[in-house]
Amino acid sequence: MKFSVEQEFLLEQEVDALVLGVYQQPVFHGVIKQLDDIFNGQLTELAKSKDIHYKVKKVSSIHTLGAIGAKRLIFVGLGKEQELTFDDLRAVFGKVSKTVKEFSLQKIGVAVDTFINEAISAEDVAHALSEATTMSLYSFEGYKQKSNEPEKMVEEMVLYTDTDGDDVKAALEVGYAHGRGTNSARTLVNIPGNMLTATKLAEYALELADKYGFESEILEKEQMEELGMGALLAVNQGSTEPPKMIVLKYRGKDEWKDVIGLVGKGITFDTGGYSIKPKDGIVGMKTDMGGAAAVLGAMEVIGELRPEQNVVAVIPSTDNMVSGNAFKPDDVITSMSGKTIEVLNTDAEGRLALADAMTYAKHHGANYLVDVATLTGGVIVALGYDKTGALTNNEEMFEQMLEASYEAGEFMWRLPYTESDRKRVRKSPVADLNNSPGRDGHAIFGGAFVGEFAEGTPWVHLDIAGTATTTSPHDLGPKGATGAMVRTLALFVERFETINK
Repeated sequence: MKFSVEQEFLLEQEVDALVLGVYQQPVFHGVIKQLDDIFNGQLTELAKSKDIHYKVKKVSSIHTLGAIGAKRLIFVGLGKEQELTFDDLRAVFGKVSKTVKEFSLQKIGVAVDTFINEAISAEDVAHALSEATTMSLYSFEGYKQKSNEPEKMVEEMVLYTDTDGDDVKAALEVGYAHGRGTNSARTLVNIPGNMLTATKLAEYALELADKYGFESEILEKEQMEELGMGALLAVNQGSTEPPKMIVLKYRGKDEWKDVIGLVGKGITFDTGGYSIKPKDGIVGMKTDMGGAAAVLGAMEVIGELRPEQNVVAVIPSTDNMVSGNAFKPDDVITSMSGKTIEVLNTDAEGRLALADAMTYAKHHGANYLVDVATLTGGVIVALGYDKTGALTNNEEMFEQMLEASYEAGEFMWRLPYTESDRKRVRKSPVADLNNSPGRDGHAIFGGAFVGEFAEGTPWVHLDIAGTATTTSPHDLGPKGATGAMVRTLALFVERFETINK
């Protein structure tokens, strides 16, 4: 997809379609008024008959029959001008992008100024357009035999605006980077577990490092044993695939300080181990590395936009399998931190892998920690499939994360995190911690366990078990992996302000 900006709109310019926003208003003005005059008032008549509608996301299309350079006019409803938000606009452009793809249109013009209101600038329009178009046109073809039918592709979008072209171009690049990073995460989550092993995930991370100049480190099993990463190694015990601890470092400052640690759960397939999942619950467990995908997608955005921040990404990766060597309920294991853990549930393996990753992120100098994981079914019971659950030990850090999530349009909800929650994960007759205190408050206890390894470090936990995938298509993409939290993490890093610890 190619995006470009032109500051002058000429009626004779040839595009397959010209996209225009329509607010609820008594008369047309600007470009639409100019077009209405050319069509002898017919656009006004079509609006009166509601063939051109101002309802949000309502798309109308008419042929120009050669009257102007654009072959088709596509009108998209924006509702009341004072009510349209950036989030609404992103959804609008997602709907428009899918429409032009269905029409098999290749070159699209967009009259940017028809979308502007007091709260939305031309730069906002450009950002929303490039982000939504990139995300909404994503597809994962899978492994079916290819048909001979040519693929429908939108090849170019030209933005016409009176606003300074450089600012609009910069906004386009930001939106495009956010969309591409999200799509990369989607693809990782959609790949089946036999094709995306921990080794393959590490290779992908190294490709990112090579492309963007990140420092990288991949710990092998022998190195993990030397470092005492007994929690991650326990999860890997039943597997024939070697585990990997994946580390990427981005230096946005001269000095390695105020480091943000992004920790992503990378369980490439989860059987549940000896606490085995039921036949229906085990299907789809290729997606259990959604946290790792979110972190890698965010690192791609960071590599593209180069914020003035320091970031270390740490991903513990393995599958969780059943075999004669697999770890068992009642086992006691020792994490890298030295804390011992009584295993009560081998299907609560993600928090074990994250435990060593949190400690290792601090080993690499992380001053702030964010972990992202498809951690618990309990978060779905509590919040449904459209909300990410969150825990924190630091109010100021959480407020920054919440603001980023609002801007990204990725809804999150904070769950309570109290001393009684901490006490429950610390309750064991034989170890410092237990990995599964019960089903009541499961999403909270899962996160609280991970929080034990943040210790005094400011920390936010994001449980994306519900939001990492969707069973139905939506304005910003198809069913399947969503790339949840990529844009939130990227915005959090881009806007991060040092907090008082």
